[in-house]
Parts: sequence; C-alpha cells; structure tokens
Amino acid sequence: MSRMDSADEPTHSGGCLCGAVRYRVRGVLRDAIACHCNQCRRTSGHHAAMTSADNDDLTLVSSETLSWYRSSASAERGFCRVCGSNLFWRPLAENRTAITAGTLDPPTGIKLMEHIFVADQGDYYSIDDGLPLKRGWD
Repeated sequence: MSRMDSADEPTHSGGCLCGAVRYRVRGVLRDAIACHCNQCRRTSGHHAAMTSADNDDLTLVSSETLSWYRSSASAERGFCRVCGSNLFWRPLAENRTAITAGTLDPPTGIKLMEHIFVADQGDYYSIDDGLPLKRGWD
C-alpha cells in the first residue's frame, strides 16, 4: 500500500487516538463525503466524513494495532483495536481506501462536499448545510 514520496506532491498524515496506528497519504486528498448509512453511523457514533486515496498513495507508518473488520460482502473497515478509532473503509473490488477525515492531522486542505445515504440519516439531527444530498452512492 505504498510508493515512494515525490517532492512535488503534498503529503498528509494522520492516525488513531492512542497513536498506535499512523499513516501517510501522498497527493491531493478528495474533499470529504458525509456518509449517513447505518454502518457508518454505528462505527462512528454519528455520520462518517471520509476522504479517499488510491491504495498506492497510502502508507501505513505504524499498524500493529490496526484490525480489519469485514463489514459487508464488498467492503472492510479498519480500526485501532486499542483505542477503537474508526480509520478506514476499503471496498474490496477497488484500489482505494476511504480515510476518516477526523483522523487526519491538520491542516487537511479538504472540505465537506456532499452527503450520501441520507435516507438512513439518524432522527436526532438535520442536514441543512446546503450541500448535495444523495439517497445512495449517486
């Protein structure tokens, strides 16, 4: 999951709450998508804001406590088994990993761009920021 850093590309870093899992991402990050699906809400305690990177641009710097949970037939989720931080969502059929935006070290340079799976939104909040709302992936 890594290739050598290039001096002309930005590099971002991040990690879990306890610091046992650390990662580095090379390149420009996609703006964040807020996912309101039931799985994201259960793993994060709210909706999950995720950016994304090609697997080749993501380097795990320290990952001894990183565990992967197969959350569906098509994807798995990465979390720290010590502090419980929700770090990654990875579709098995694609060469990318979604990264929870809140685990990135600032400055991130990203902003929220849209909301997906809004039909699964929790009943305790409203979405009123004016960003696009999608019932599913599109």
